[in-house]
Amino acid sequence: MPIETIVPEQTPKTLDAWVKLLDSVRLPIPQTSYEQVKTAIADSRRSLRDIAELMQDSPALVLSVMREANHHTNTSLGEPAESLEIALNRLGLARTAELLERLPALAEDDIALTLRQLQMVSQHASQQANGLFASRLARLWQEIHWGSLLFLSPLWPLALTFPKLLEAWELRVVHKGESATQVELELFGVRVLSLCKALAEHWRLPEWVTRGYHLLQDERRLLAKALLIARDPNSLHQQQQLDDQPNLRRWFNQPANTVLLANGLALAAQVGWTNPHVRRWQLLTSLYLQTSLDDVQQWVHQQAVTSARHHANHGLFHPAEALLWPWNQRRLDKGQMAPPPPSAQALGAWRKRCAELLVEPSPFSNAIHLTTLAREALVACGMQRLMLLMADKTLTQLRAHQIAGLPAEAASLVLPIEQSKLLQRLMSSAAQLRLTPENHTQFAALLPAHLRSLFRSEHLLLRSLSSNGRVVMLLVADQGGKPLADISVQAFGKTAQCIERALTAFSNRSA
Repeated sequence: MPIETIVPEQTPKTLDAWVKLLDSVRLPIPQTSYEQVKTAIADSRRSLRDIAELMQDSPALVLSVMREANHHTNTSLGEPAESLEIALNRLGLARTAELLERLPALAEDDIALTLRQLQMVSQHASQQANGLFASRLARLWQEIHWGSLLFLSPLWPLALTFPKLLEAWELRVVHKGESATQVELELFGVRVLSLCKALAEHWRLPEWVTRGYHLLQDERRLLAKALLIARDPNSLHQQQQLDDQPNLRRWFNQPANTVLLANGLALAAQVGWTNPHVRRWQLLTSLYLQTSLDDVQQWVHQQAVTSARHHANHGLFHPAEALLWPWNQRRLDKGQMAPPPPSAQALGAWRKRCAELLVEPSPFSNAIHLTTLAREALVACGMQRLMLLMADKTLTQLRAHQIAGLPAEAASLVLPIEQSKLLQRLMSSAAQLRLTPENHTQFAALLPAHLRSLFRSEHLLLRSLSSNGRVVMLLVADQGGKPLADISVQAFGKTAQCIERALTAFSNRSA
């Protein structure tokens, strides 16, 4: 069974609260890796290097071992372990085996998709770092390899516990171009880079990881200067500019910067190979390696293909796939990708719930019993975020009765009907409104602000339901902000009809 995402009642809003929460998350590891590593640890013929190589198939396991070794053992040694082999040596095989027993082991497909996708980006970054830099800086290959793999690790527990927040951040910042500062403070209460740096320091991750976050936060002006030089097409002129700024040259040529360059390339490639972010990181890499942009692009594509051979998996997007597309085609934005249709199993559960709603005389003991079944039917037909609101007897306000896929605080939402013309229209008679990118501007502004903040979506369904000639309920649902699947829209409509009949039967049960 998939591991359940445990979400606190309220999203943390301070750095300390975020660190405390994410530090407590136990990341799942693939069952296959678990069994292989467990067998290797019990085999006296296997070396620490053999065990470390086996662990690489599970980035979460690598992180857990590095954290355990650096945070709880031999802290008097000062410097954190820069490689997994050193961490294993510090920890010892007995304690490593104990740690392994404490970690949840799941089948690959049962691990949260958002977490798996982000870990694959980290594996891709590690391959880029190894191919581009490790051979040139052979003495430092371990620092390059493990630093690049773990650079994004502070985001892994966030991807497990708050996947929808991370997806909302990507949709609004990466695809829609909204202000990162504004979006992050709204969604997280803190800047994401500050959170990553704080968590990396708390875990005592390799210094090159925290160094990269320090650069992005506090040395962006130096990075901008380096990028300005990198944009100069004349390589000789580039070198002359670096020679004229020795402090900038020394800063930019630090080996630790390879970790940031590799992760910048891997992250940007998730959107598409021709987007401006990829080009910026390729230009910086070209300047760092003192070679042409054409060469860097060729090498980066080769490393992406190598990574795909080792790390691509079912259900995940690897940038190497895009190398087969027409060159100017970008990966579809998340906001443009329709979700997959409900599975046969989910549709079976949906039909069962609808049949239970239609039973007469009404089997429901109270309204909560009825609306709980209604919520389950709507989730089964593919609705990822939804709210069922009940009208009071005077039809002056709507109160949230059931929610799914929304923050816990949404359950206490109360909406005055008179303050929204759209609500007044929907509550005057049973009706359905489907928001699309074409009509979103027209109708979204008419939605109550609280409802609009919960459903940041250009693809939304609103339907009012009547019983005995009186509107009593409003359904609001979407599929995580993505375009609505046709089969789910049809099932939504049929479910609404079933709920109306159930409400009528329930209200007439005494008769």
